[in-house]
Amino acid sequence: MRWCLVWAALWLLVVLILPDIQAGVRHRNHERERRRGKRRRDGQGFIRTREGRSKPLKIRLVPGPNIPKKPAGNQGDAEILTFYRNGPDQQSSYNVIPVPGDPSEPIVPLTQKEIQGILWREEEEHRQEEERLRKKDEARKKRRRERKEQEERQRKMIEARRREEEEALRLQLKKEEEEWRRQIEEVEERRRQAEESMREEEKRIEEERRRQEEEEQEKEVKEEVEVWLRGDVFQMPPKKEEILPSSSSPIPTPPAAAHELKEGEPGEVEEHEMEDIEDEEEEVGSRGSLPAGCDISDVTVTCENAKLIHFPPLSVPELKSLSLEGNNISSIPAGAFNGIPNLEWINLKKNKLTSAGIDPKAFTALKTLRRLYLDENLLDAVPSDLPSTLQELKINENKLRGIDENSFQDLSNLVILELEGNLLSEGNVDPRAFAPLIQLSYFRLGRNHFRTVPQGLPKSLLELYLENNLIEEISETVFNRTTNLNLVSLRHNKLDETKIAPMAWFNHRNLESIDLSHNELYLVPSYLPKSLIHLVLVGNNIERIPGYIFAHMDPGLEYLYLSFNKLDGEGIEPESFFGAYHSMTEMCLDHNQLVHVPLGVSEMTSLHLLRLDNNRIRSIPEESICDPDHHEETTLVAIRMENNYIDPKKVSPSAFSCLRSASGVVLKPQKTI
Repeated sequence: MRWCLVWAALWLLVVLILPDIQAGVRHRNHERERRRGKRRRDGQGFIRTREGRSKPLKIRLVPGPNIPKKPAGNQGDAEILTFYRNGPDQQSSYNVIPVPGDPSEPIVPLTQKEIQGILWREEEEHRQEEERLRKKDEARKKRRRERKEQEERQRKMIEARRREEEEALRLQLKKEEEEWRRQIEEVEERRRQAEESMREEEKRIEEERRRQEEEEQEKEVKEEVEVWLRGDVFQMPPKKEEILPSSSSPIPTPPAAAHELKEGEPGEVEEHEMEDIEDEEEEVGSRGSLPAGCDISDVTVTCENAKLIHFPPLSVPELKSLSLEGNNISSIPAGAFNGIPNLEWINLKKNKLTSAGIDPKAFTALKTLRRLYLDENLLDAVPSDLPSTLQELKINENKLRGIDENSFQDLSNLVILELEGNLLSEGNVDPRAFAPLIQLSYFRLGRNHFRTVPQGLPKSLLELYLENNLIEEISETVFNRTTNLNLVSLRHNKLDETKIAPMAWFNHRNLESIDLSHNELYLVPSYLPKSLIHLVLVGNNIERIPGYIFAHMDPGLEYLYLSFNKLDGEGIEPESFFGAYHSMTEMCLDHNQLVHVPLGVSEMTSLHLLRLDNNRIRSIPEESICDPDHHEETTLVAIRMENNYIDPKKVSPSAFSCLRSASGVVLKPQKTI
């Protein structure tokens, strides 16, 4: 029953649709015939136009389902075309609708062959168009690549040219900068020189002004009272003639002029004196001619800076003094002094003498020679066979490399010996070398390379100078033999208080002056000599003066110089000056870091000079300098307290009441906070 109903429905559907299909077929056939009558088509699927030219048939392929659909309206049925694209597996169906050039023309569907031909032609054209576009694209890429390569070459050329220009510009700028810097340096150098000259001039003017002020102050002070201040004995050493033995005859010095008027004599020369002068001139004329640049006066010949290269041949038996300073003499032959055997003083400073150039027997003919100066030559050894009468020998600023056991043989009368500025050290100086010097009193060994005090110093030594060496320690035995020593100068060495043996000089009864300036001390050394009077400790790093450090001294320390150290408010104890209250004469504590006047100053009854300038003192209490209970005659003459932080207006007038004169106080200028 079910199958009957299905077949009945299908039959009814065919009956209803069949008339419409037939009507559509008739309509399409009619329209096709009408178009064929009006237009002819060529075999290639192109339609001829009225002008006789063929044009491609315009068709429209509309994708659609694989089953035909009834077109809407009166356009008729569309032809269903099925063909393969890109292989038989990819099957597509299109509705083929030709598009006429004239809207009034009827649309005639194309056959499968025509459509296939059209599609093949379009595909061929499409391939040709793609090939043409590909070639065009390749040509465009090639032109672009060539253009890029050309641009790159141009860019490189421009870059190379730019680098060359930059390098040339850099070199030019560098040259200009160097020239500018040179000009700036020249200007700066000229300015610096001008400033230095100006500073020097200002300094000179300031020093002259200060000197004048000091002279005026001293004059004012001396008008009221005459007080002798000893000063620094190291700056004013005693005359060398004073330390010579009294038994020896005085050493002659070169006279300044041939004939000087004696004090108290009239200005007119009497007739017999004139005759004596004429006789002396005749006698000088008979001695023969001297080398160019030489002068003779009485018993003295002076050939200084005369450009001599050889020792001059002289024959003046009565000659006493000869000065050849500042020449180019490099040798002394054996018979150089045969014609002048009575010489007592020879000055050969600033020549070019060498040890090899001096004959070993050059000085043997001189039986009365007292002084020999050989400073600033090229000697590397002490000349041999020097006269035994020699009392003063100077070989400073040479190249002495050692002193052996026989260097000073037979020089038992030598009193003054100076060997400064050489290459001597404890390693090349024989301790037995000084044994013959039994009368040596004055010995200078500064500016050498000693690390310790030389051994074997003579017992007779009174003054020893060892400045500007490398001395690091002082042993207990080094001064055992020099019990008569009065002065020791060890400034500019490398000593600190821990490297000075406690008993190095503690028991010395004659040692009065010690100079330890510019060393590496942090404390005032202990165990100083009992006889010490003069102590110089300038330019160290001293931060403290221990208590009772001067208490054992007899008669007591008189001169203490502690300038340019690091003493502050806590570095000086109340007992620091114990034992020196009644002996201290001069005390210099300037250029430190003191914040107040040290305790104990007011108790120093013999103080003449006190320096506290260039510290950090802010006030001066009334009793810090002058003791109001001390009614005896005051001794304080001068006190300097400038360059502190003191306000002079706040200083009490009674603070300096113990000074002999108000002009002895220097309070200005002061620093500002």
